[in-house]
Amino acid sequence: MLHSFLCNGSMWSEQVEPLSEYFRVINIDIRGHGQSGEADQPLDIYDLVKDILAVLDAEGVDSAVWAGLSIGGMIALRAALVVPQRVSGLVLLDSHAGTETRFKKFKYRAMVATAKLFGIDPLLPKVARLMFGRHTLQTQPELVQHWKQIFSAMPLASIDNVCDALCHRDSLKSRLAEISQPTLVLVGEEDISLPPPCSEALARRLPNAVLEIIPRAGHLSTLEQPAAVTKSMLEFLLAHCRDTRNGTMIRSA
Repeated sequence: MLHSFLCNGSMWSEQVEPLSEYFRVINIDIRGHGQSGEADQPLDIYDLVKDILAVLDAEGVDSAVWAGLSIGGMIALRAALVVPQRVSGLVLLDSHAGTETRFKKFKYRAMVATAKLFGIDPLLPKVARLMFGRHTLQTQPELVQHWKQIFSAMPLASIDNVCDALCHRDSLKSRLAEISQPTLVLVGEEDISLPPPCSEALARRLPNAVLEIIPRAGHLSTLEQPAAVTKSMLEFLLAHCRDTRNGTMIRSA
């Protein structure tokens, strides 16, 4: 399991236990996030793929289903292309196969520059609107506040370097037809960071993909509608990835 930018593996807290009844789960804090070391040097998304492979090697896992949300999904897609033998399936949540737009690059770099000058706290309301759907913002203020605290705890160097990796990612659109592994694509209906059309286009280009839209969820669908996400993931994995039992599905721990 690979979480979103600014988050950590606890983003999957509602999914880990139900999935662990059937699969081995490896839940990873991506470099610069959570309990992983600070990302204090320039990097790209392919460096993050190598990080995950190193974890799998250390755990003795040859092949796994890679489940990723946002940047986590971008890492998983690249793994499916670079080391397809290590990827037995994909679960891609609120993710994207294309490059970042010029407008978003400018906006994100401006936000990073502001954080360097004034800290991240003044940006937290805007970040929350990017991460959570309107339903969650209105009905789950305690959840939003909890994650604002997690966002604000991420070191600025990590924010800077991981944001740069996101802004300079390459497009995979022309290569998606090469990915034959069974794939579940999930997206929050209210996601404004990577809206449903991004996931719809992704699912259309992948040869063996199914798409589901999660109602009343924004970008962090695993937190906003955990029961719906868990149900979809579990049904997909049991139907398509039974060979991952006894030692293959990636989860964060």
